[in-house]
Amino acid sequence: MTGADDAGDAVIEVRLDELLRERGMTLTELSQRVQVTVVNLSVLKNGRARAIRFSTLTRLCDALGCQPGDLLRYRPRPKPMDGEPPVT
Repeated sequence: MTGADDAGDAVIEVRLDELLRERGMTLTELSQRVQVTVVNLSVLKNGRARAIRFSTLTRLCDALGCQPGDLLRYRPRPKPMDGEPPVT
């Protein structure tokens, strides 16, 4: 899932679905472990979150046994080809 930034097509991808699947864990189970509502985790999972607290990110990484980079990925916007105006 992705969250678009205000600058164009660059996005932060949230890999929560993949990590839950790899660990055989449900969103409800994760919610109980990290003490975050299922609704808020769903917002994060579906790429609609605008921010995440470091304390929440820490609890997610603890519960999932992962690093922040396993959970979040940055996908830059495509660079314009020669002669095309930059994306703003």
